[in-house]
Amino acid sequence: MKLAKRMDIIPFQPIRIIVEEATRREKQGEKIIHLEIGRPDFDTPCHIKEAAMNAISEGKVHYTSNYGIPELRDVIAEKFKQDNGLVFDPSDEIIVTIGATEGIFLTMMALLDPEDEVIILTPSFPCYAQCAKMAQAIPVFVPLKQENDFEPVIADCIEKITSKTKMIVINTPHNPTGAVYSETILKELAQIAIDNDLFVLSDEIYEKNIYDGYKHFSIASLPGMHERTITLNGFSKSHCMTGWRLGYLASCRELIAGLIRIHQYVTVCATSFAQYGAVAALKGSQEDVEKMTGEFNRRRIMMVERLLDMPGLSVFKPKGAFYIFINVENLGMSSQDLSTYLLDEASIAVVPWGDMHIRISYANSYENLEKAMDNMEAALKKLDVNFL
Repeated sequence: MKLAKRMDIIPFQPIRIIVEEATRREKQGEKIIHLEIGRPDFDTPCHIKEAAMNAISEGKVHYTSNYGIPELRDVIAEKFKQDNGLVFDPSDEIIVTIGATEGIFLTMMALLDPEDEVIILTPSFPCYAQCAKMAQAIPVFVPLKQENDFEPVIADCIEKITSKTKMIVINTPHNPTGAVYSETILKELAQIAIDNDLFVLSDEIYEKNIYDGYKHFSIASLPGMHERTITLNGFSKSHCMTGWRLGYLASCRELIAGLIRIHQYVTVCATSFAQYGAVAALKGSQEDVEKMTGEFNRRRIMMVERLLDMPGLSVFKPKGAFYIFINVENLGMSSQDLSTYLLDEASIAVVPWGDMHIRISYANSYENLEKAMDNMEAALKKLDVNFL
């Protein structure tokens, strides 16, 4: 009995390996501070939960349209119009998905042929490359550099374009670095897409988590981009609904006509009563969203200040999302070894990213983050390196 050959190239996500190990240790009685997972520690706002519970009480528990309930598609269309300057027909240009990750999968499966190349700006959310591989396409990585605030260098992108290139993936605000792409950069990326007739997958899941006056721009709003862009978003990060598994995507009806056919065979529809909660999330007050972003910012400031005081770390101050991306090369150990060391010596779980970076999430309580920084600082002081 053997798995399909495709499974030889589909690994477990590193973050899930860390989560499982941290959970195992917790079951043995250790107290682990979770800095690895991108899960807001706040509860889902009450009016959202009440709307979902009311839907259950009212018997709204059956299959919905493959596209999602009309009420939700209507408010998503209004959200796109008001927040992003994008106009979509809610009847056939919006799909409610099982989290934003399903949206990535649908996009890759519907638009990519075997051997097509996909430009992925890296470091990146691992799902992009792995979903491309599942579609038998080829991920082509363009490195993002800290000296450029982790925004893409346009010449580097152009250099990777070949006759096989079919798509470019854009994620802003960015996971794992916390970069926020400027309108100027997005215009240049848009021109690359137009000049080379490329699809664009624009993952905007962290749209509401932006700091220091930076602004979010949707690349689909630029001239010539509406018909080639799939805009992806969701409720997990903005409204603390990670376990609800609700995302959404939008594009022109010609592209959506392909994506919906994958969706109907993979999941049929998103959970019915959860969708009614999502209607309340978008129609109701956004005060909770603003408060959460304010609290994330407070944590961000403290964490960056503490990390900058720790020798051997090169810290990028994030402009968005809720992660801090750290170059640990000067510590003289790999990111994997450091993450294991911090789990052993500091009881904190962080994510190794590549060979020389770790990602820390500040989606945890302020008090836990202060304790984590104390533990991390003490653990790093134990290392026998010549700069300490």
